[in-house]
Amino acid sequence: MKRLSWEVLLGLFLITLSTFLYFIHYLIFKDVHHIMIYFLGDVAFVPIEVLLVTLIIHKLLSEREKRALLKKLNMVIGAFFSEVGAQLLKYFSVLDPRIEEIRKELIEINDYFETGFTSLNKRLKDYDYKILSNVKVLEDLQIFLAGKKDFLLGLLENPNLLEHESFTDLLWSVFHLTEELIYRVNIRQLPETDYEHLASDIKRAYTLLVFEWLSYLKHLKDDYPYLFSLIVRTNPFDPDASPIVKQEKDSGTRK
Repeated sequence: MKRLSWEVLLGLFLITLSTFLYFIHYLIFKDVHHIMIYFLGDVAFVPIEVLLVTLIIHKLLSEREKRALLKKLNMVIGAFFSEVGAQLLKYFSVLDPRIEEIRKELIEINDYFETGFTSLNKRLKDYDYKILSNVKVLEDLQIFLAGKKDFLLGLLENPNLLEHESFTDLLWSVFHLTEELIYRVNIRQLPETDYEHLASDIKRAYTLLVFEWLSYLKHLKDDYPYLFSLIVRTNPFDPDASPIVKQEKDSGTRK
């Protein structure tokens, strides 16, 4: 109410000021005809002014703010993959019995970005993600995610992430998996039905994680090629991945 009252008072003040200035104009020039010509001209321009301000300028400013926000969000997403995401992909791929069907595409991802990102994206959408429980991997995953719980909570508290729905879904799925694993006191002594339940939670996070990883890589490829190079060299799907820049013997070029 206070804000509305302030706006109403401001509007009344501006109208009164405008009326007063028109009155001064009349006292000086005694020309109502001239005043009406300019008054109607100003009123006629109002719809065009509304069009320019609300539809064009406002849209341009909104797009600029959206790009700035997306840039900040990509920084948060980068922190997620650096701290949690990349290692999760390693764990999940070990639990995936069919990983060899897509490993080659994921390892040679740089080539697909150059020639066929759309086809790779479709290939991964059609891929049937499977998870087979492995007690040792589940124990390692439990320890890893327990140590990252505070980090995940910090990301979930970021209000800007509400603008990135798919990444928010990924965060919730990973956080849910974290809590599911933490509540298990002994991973080695669970019934088969519980292993299946955990496999379902992992599959949900795995599927979302792969696509967010691809989206993040595309962003790096377009805007930060030096960061993209590091991600490719430390590819979580490549068991032989190394951050060391090596020289190819046949071509003499560095990779």
